[in-house]
Amino acid sequence: MGRFDGKVAIVTGASRGIGLAAAQRIVDEGGKVVITARKPEPLDKAVAELGGPADALGIAGKAHDAEHRADVIERTLATFGRIDVLVNNTGTNPIFDAVVNVEPAAMAKIFEINVIAAASWVSAAYHAWMKDNGGSVVNVASLAGQHPSPGIGIYGASKAALINLTYQLAYELAPGIRVNAVAPAVVKTRFATALYADNEEEVASGYPLGRLGAPEDIAAAIAYLASEDAAWVTGQVHTLDGGRTLSAGVE
Repeated sequence: MGRFDGKVAIVTGASRGIGLAAAQRIVDEGGKVVITARKPEPLDKAVAELGGPADALGIAGKAHDAEHRADVIERTLATFGRIDVLVNNTGTNPIFDAVVNVEPAAMAKIFEINVIAAASWVSAAYHAWMKDNGGSVVNVASLAGQHPSPGIGIYGASKAALINLTYQLAYELAPGIRVNAVAPAVVKTRFATALYADNEEEVASGYPLGRLGAPEDIAAAIAYLASEDAAWVTGQVHTLDGGRTLSAGVE
């Protein structure tokens, strides 16, 4: 028996990286997945990797678009009949600069996608299925939301908001719905390339475990939090940093 036998998950931002790895883990453990991303071609490729239409459905669109969310919810229920798990993985960070140099419009866009869209996905899943049937939500936050992160300060602030949103939702939606988050440090994805591409060995040297994260590392934690193995876990943030924060204050 797989941990997700008979379960259905929606994973946003899942054409590659952490989202795709999480979807793969759920499928490998018996579940069905509906994955989203902006572009249909990478999404089609991801669906094929996940086993095709018997196990996965891909729906292209923007995570912060209300019509897209409604379409995903409707087609998930029409295709697989339920929504047991929601993984809010979609995120954006188009700016690398000091906070004081970031234009308000750019700040607003980051918060719209990283925070408001996540809350809206939970609301949509709640009203369509989870309110009456229960479920589990996992938000993909970031270590940047727990500590200062020069250059990506607004992104970090948005992830701090997502962490607090996790606490609020966990409290409001208990006992039927569990809401948790993961907070990864640098993971080797296309999204994070700028943080390590030119000096990976140097960046990795700051991690006691001696390497950067892999999407599969984060997917394993997401699968745990989404599954009944974590049935008594809600409102928690699972920091995944290869021991990076252990060095704080160490000379």
